[in-house]
Amino acid sequence: MNKHSVYETNSFYWDIKGNEFLRAIVLPHYGAFVTEEKHQLFGDVSGLKMLEVGCGNGQSLQYHGDRKAGELWGMDISEKQIEKAAQHLTMCGLSATLICSPMEEECGIPKNYFEAVYSIYAIGWTTDLEGTFRQIASYLKNDGIFIFSWSHPIHRNVVEENNKFVFKKPYSDESWYAVSPDFCQGELVLADRQISTYVNALAKAGFVIEQMIEESDEDIMQLHDHSDNLLKRAKMLPVTFVIKARKL
Repeated sequence: MNKHSVYETNSFYWDIKGNEFLRAIVLPHYGAFVTEEKHQLFGDVSGLKMLEVGCGNGQSLQYHGDRKAGELWGMDISEKQIEKAAQHLTMCGLSATLICSPMEEECGIPKNYFEAVYSIYAIGWTTDLEGTFRQIASYLKNDGIFIFSWSHPIHRNVVEENNKFVFKKPYSDESWYAVSPDFCQGELVLADRQISTYVNALAKAGFVIEQMIEESDEDIMQLHDHSDNLLKRAKMLPVTFVIKARKL
């Protein structure tokens, strides 16, 4: 699939529907049943220069701003989301440099500048994973950290049929496909990548993986309605994964 058509389809959806309809995930949540509060991947961020890839409406930037990060930067493919982020951060008394751009492209972000780059449930939208990781590595200082979360590929490849979980397609199938969320109108374009694809792309970009999380937090699961379909899945298979890597 042509990457520019992917840009147009997805950025249009984000512009029109926005985070409210996509049930956006923001820190301290990395995704379903995984939190920064438990895993403490960032540690003390006070004084750090931090960049968020796929910043959405700015709530994860606020999370770090409230924890005394030194500089906040964010990028997003959607102009509307950048506008929302600017408004939200201003209301919170925080300032940030916000850039509208696909994550795969050069967009004026300074090189060798940040101590931390992160992406909360956004990195999977890239049309060029290796290129995106190279860009992120170029933004980081040596020894800088990169943390990202995304929907676990096992979760994306499994459906429930007759009270059993079955694969709807091969785990190795990374082709792009259209998806229409059942809770609103519109269409998005998505690809499900294997965990090894992320790991190998990180290695090629000069990162070493320090930690990977794919288990769900039991304490959060216990707070959910036991009839929740996502909770049922989380008891059987990973639904979110998080990777913390460091630039060599």
